[in-house]
Amino acid sequence: MKGSSMNTHMGNIVVNNEVIAQYAGSVAVECFGIVGMAGVSVKDGLVRLLKVDSLTRGINVSLNNNKLILDFHVIVAYGVSIIAVADNLVSNVKYKVEEFTGIEIEKINIFVEGVRVID
Repeated sequence: MKGSSMNTHMGNIVVNNEVIAQYAGSVAVECFGIVGMAGVSVKDGLVRLLKVDSLTRGINVSLNNNKLILDFHVIVAYGVSIIAVADNLVSNVKYKVEEFTGIEIEKINIFVEGVRVID
């Protein structure tokens, strides 16, 4: 099991990276301007919008020196400022994931994989 761990006075706590990715994905899709997470096929280079139940495939979680590094592959709404959406995503995810896990976030990388017109 790949997980992020922390030591406390009562013992060791391990949080599976899949749990962190699921929570971070749910926070991300609540952000203004984010249409959804993107699944990128390395084989063909195709990008597709992921359904809500597979958000974690658009997020990569890793641990470096007891700090989280999150990579988001997102699709943004047409007509919104990508900088504003990215700033909003970073601040919301950083605050909520750190509160949820108790693990500090070192870096959040955002890869805009596409733009979609929403009705």
